[in-house]
Amino acid sequence: MMNKIRFAIIGCGRIAERHATHIHHYGELVAVCDIIESKAVSLGEKYAAGHYLRIEDLLSAESAIDVVVICTPNGLHAQHAIQALFKKYHVLVEKPMALTADDCDIMINAAANAGKQIFTVMQNRFNPPVQAVKKALDAGAFGKISSIQLTCFWNRDDHYYADPWRGTKAMDGGILFTQFSHFIDLLYWFFGEVKNISAITKNADHPNSIEFEDSGVVLLEFTNGIIGTINFSVNSFAKNREGSLAILGKNGTVKIGGEYLNTIEYSQFADHEMDMAADTIASNDYGTYKGSMRNHDKVYLNLIDTLQNGAPFYASAYEGLQTVEIIGRIYYAATH
Repeated sequence: MMNKIRFAIIGCGRIAERHATHIHHYGELVAVCDIIESKAVSLGEKYAAGHYLRIEDLLSAESAIDVVVICTPNGLHAQHAIQALFKKYHVLVEKPMALTADDCDIMINAAANAGKQIFTVMQNRFNPPVQAVKKALDAGAFGKISSIQLTCFWNRDDHYYADPWRGTKAMDGGILFTQFSHFIDLLYWFFGEVKNISAITKNADHPNSIEFEDSGVVLLEFTNGIIGTINFSVNSFAKNREGSLAILGKNGTVKIGGEYLNTIEYSQFADHEMDMAADTIASNDYGTYKGSMRNHDKVYLNLIDTLQNGAPFYASAYEGLQTVEIIGRIYYAATH
């Protein structure tokens, strides 16, 4: 029987609770860290793990760690990942990998120099409808794809942005990073590199609570000739309404819908059958709002399989970089 993988968590907010649950099931939580002592103490005591207020103290004191999990604000992902890699630990980083492609490059180089791996969290890839569409794409069932449409209509009110780091350019980065990077990841995973981008973004309903857009419209041309649109917003009244992707091909058309790409709304192919059953996986519930799908268990099972058996990880650091680069190009297009 192989030894359990040993983990430390940096950042003890709500998403860290999700990570700690799965670490407890599939590995061992050795230590946690947060600058807010009450959060570090609470999570550490729950899992009999050591608690720290500074990442430097944790990395210096704890030698029995295999993987450092980064759950801090977006703007700190690169810094904290690089610190852990410098100490020769593998890193699992929550989305987004970082806020700039340059930082992602530095992280990848740091991992190579350390002989360690960066694992990224893009758990919506495990949604059954997403998996079914990926299989259809890989099988060529769509034929030539002409266009796609991504729609993300969620709700994030001023209460959500009461946390001091949320809504800031430096730590949050924008709603494409914090709310919708999972969706951008799927565009790259499904359709490849993006050639041309134009965009318009606005802050319509959050002028006093955020430093960036709350909605936007994007036109895309992929390198393979596919054209597409992204319509995204956190201004949906009262609740999340839609997270959908429609694909129009010569031999097939599909729309993955629901709030989180968790259902197949329609599907028809010339010569392909796809399971139309609705996904029964619940979304992450954070009390006053909901997020993406609860597939973190599959992330951990894959990570452990990778470290113990050499299995390929489902989402590479390079793909994490590509997602960040596309988002950065969208924001650049909207401001130039």
